[in-house]
Amino acid sequence: MPLVNVIAAVVAALLVTEVAIFATTVYLHRALSHRALTVRDPAAIPFRLVIWITTGMRPREWVAVHRKHHASTDTPDDPHSPAQLGFWRVQLGNVGLYKRCAADKATVRKYARDLPPDALDRIALDYSLLGLGTGIAILVVTMWALGFGLLTGLLAAGLHAVFYVMLSGAINAVGHTKGKQPYENSATNLQSLALITAGEGLHNNHHAAPTSARFALNTPEIDPGWWLVRLLVALRLAQVRHEDVHMKTAA
Repeated sequence: MPLVNVIAAVVAALLVTEVAIFATTVYLHRALSHRALTVRDPAAIPFRLVIWITTGMRPREWVAVHRKHHASTDTPDDPHSPAQLGFWRVQLGNVGLYKRCAADKATVRKYARDLPPDALDRIALDYSLLGLGTGIAILVVTMWALGFGLLTGLLAAGLHAVFYVMLSGAINAVGHTKGKQPYENSATNLQSLALITAGEGLHNNHHAAPTSARFALNTPEIDPGWWLVRLLVALRLAQVRHEDVHMKTAA
């Protein structure tokens, strides 16, 4: 494969991964898991579709796993704690840890009772492989239409999967082992990670104020996900729960 095609695949994979990460942090994390903002349907439905075709995840399952993480942070009940499982098991095996917890129907019922499946879930979005297949097909056809060929599209899809899984793992692994801890909880802040995960690297801040839609709480912290939140608010597609930061001392 020509070098230009490899570069094109890497660039495409990075773009798709960042789209998936922004959808994850703003919609799955800040909006659904913590109700830090409310997203109206004209934006919520595209978010759901993006998550479906780029990750195949069911929102209620992601929410349940994340809420359980907050309820039992770094204890034996935490689904993906590096303090309990070790750094590399979480970094490299986060997707398996997520799937195991999400497969527990009792956990999903307990932590995501406010997110029952709706008509769109039943018709399409609950079918993870269909979503992933659709996303791969779109990426492959797009790269082919741009003149890079089908194999370049397949390479881009594979790289996207690796990038997204590794960055998601880093949020849980690095975000509980390396970085600053301005607040009294077991999570950490790492600005470099935050820049490539739409603010998720400011994990200590988030655990300190989980209902805040903004993760950057101190100068000169940068939270790219907050920029998208402000855009949605400006377009009247979302409403922030509270502008002031409500601090929480527990982990």
